[in-house]
Amino acid sequence: MRISCIIPAFNEERLIGGCIDSIIRNSHGRVVEIIVIDNASSDRTADVARQKPGVKVVREEQKGLGYARERGRRASVGDFLAYIDADSRMPEGWMSTVEQEFRDHPDAVCLSGPPIYFDATPLQSLLLQVLWWALAPLAYRAVGYMVYGAHFVVKRRALDAIGGFNCAIDFYGEDTDTARRLRKIGNVIFRVDFRIITSARRFQAQGVLATSLIYGLNFLWPAIFGRAFSMRHTDVR
Repeated sequence: MRISCIIPAFNEERLIGGCIDSIIRNSHGRVVEIIVIDNASSDRTADVARQKPGVKVVREEQKGLGYARERGRRASVGDFLAYIDADSRMPEGWMSTVEQEFRDHPDAVCLSGPPIYFDATPLQSLLLQVLWWALAPLAYRAVGYMVYGAHFVVKRRALDAIGGFNCAIDFYGEDTDTARRLRKIGNVIFRVDFRIITSARRFQAQGVLATSLIYGLNFLWPAIFGRAFSMRHTDVR
């Protein structure tokens, strides 16, 4: 597999180094490039990324996750595009699962799965586990698609076929919109054991229940009405 790992990043100087290191440790010859999309950062995100071996940094001045993801699509060369959030860590076995799923399911166009939060409190972890391990699989079976934006792998030809990412969506719901459109091309797989280690900082900043409600609305709205539920985001990513 020729995988391009793309990391959208806005002011992530503190966490992006660990993200890149985890990808390098797990690449096992499958990753042809690691691209950091510096999304108009005002800190040392780009400098930290450039210190890592083999990392390409691309500046995107238009702020917004959709713009960053789309710039990564255009700048990459891999047949498979792996989008990883800058505050995430790729666990051991992640690449093997990707290879297995796309080998065993030729009709698959995208693969994603739930998170493990490395900085959540015990209560937050409990609440979030209930949401991800109980409700998410039910929602996936009900609508037939689900993508968790912190980590997913998509076939380039499928992403090209749907015209890339919808940059009109500010932040919330862009992953569900992408999953809904990809489902028209092929199978969108959500595996509960395909996990990424990531930060719970958004839940901590806005509250677990309030943030979960926002995510829930932005998952259900496209499924019911075929368009994103428009909500402005904070700069906590």
